[in-house]
Amino acid sequence: MSDPELVDPGGSPRVRPRVLLAVIAVLLLVTDQITKQVALTHLDPRDPPEFLGGFFRLWLVFNPGAAFSLGTSSTLFFSVLALVVLALLVFVIAPRVRSVGMAVVVGLGIAGVGGNFIDRVVRDPSPFRGHVIDFLSFGTFPVFNVADMCLTSAAGLMILLSLRPHPREQAARPVDHVSSGQP
Repeated sequence: MSDPELVDPGGSPRVRPRVLLAVIAVLLLVTDQITKQVALTHLDPRDPPEFLGGFFRLWLVFNPGAAFSLGTSSTLFFSVLALVVLALLVFVIAPRVRSVGMAVVVGLGIAGVGGNFIDRVVRDPSPFRGHVIDFLSFGTFPVFNVADMCLTSAAGLMILLSLRPHPREQAARPVDHVSSGQP
């Protein structure tokens, strides 16, 4: 017999949000670190390979700042901030996640913050002052990495989820029997 908590009323298996969160966070964090290592091993910052007529480049950049290379002299601040945000995500927010949507958001957030935090701790020039490895470049858009994609996706998904009506709000709304086709 199935555990009733793992099966929805329709009989299909239910996704455990916190398991999904952990899988997303680990898989994307590992993907971020592997792609950065591949970039370090195979790319020359002075000679980025170009694709799509130069629109896409694999351009290795060592970024001491934050998004769009802002705050390049504030690497220690960004490292401490990332550590605080990562601790909040892992120890305060993740244990409270109950929905699949929020599991995806928090998993993406942990992978994004964690991936760039690892760079700041282990990369040159020194711990907590390390430069983030960026290597993906489209047109004139700033160079970025997988962790940055995770952070951007988490923010976008959070906005989309906030626009959806909350289930309790939907349950409280009266049903319009005329437009719903019900008697």
